[in-house]
Amino acid sequence: MPDGATPSPASIAELLGRAPILSSLTDRQLRSLAKSVKVVSFPANARIVKQGEPGIALYVLLRGEAEVRQGNRTLAHLAAGQFFGEMTLLDEQPRSADVVAVQPAECAVLSRWEFWGFAKGEPEVLQGVGREMARRLREANRALSE
Repeated sequence: MPDGATPSPASIAELLGRAPILSSLTDRQLRSLAKSVKVVSFPANARIVKQGEPGIALYVLLRGEAEVRQGNRTLAHLAAGQFFGEMTLLDEQPRSADVVAVQPAECAVLSRWEFWGFAKGEPEVLQGVGREMARRLREANRALSE
């Protein structure tokens, strides 16, 4: 996407579909959900989300770069097209880390309320979300048993 261009709903839908928790949605469902997304800009060094605060949204990095940090430790480096905060769509637990823009960044933000409003009209969406959560739980159990 060209610098400064407003992302199209189709490009946002494609990026939403990369989030494992949303990957079972059809193209039509993703395009519909993309209409609920807000695009938010962050300057370099801005904290996008703060550790310990309630999570309220899934973020997809449209432009720029960000880091996931706990204290002085960097846990992950995120580039355009990557996402964070997807578990927030399902629970109200506090954020487990800070996410900081390391250069000017733009994010597509999908709130939990928008997601659940959408899911009420598309109940099969929750089946896909449930399958992804079961996969993650099995993966965690497997890792713990090794």
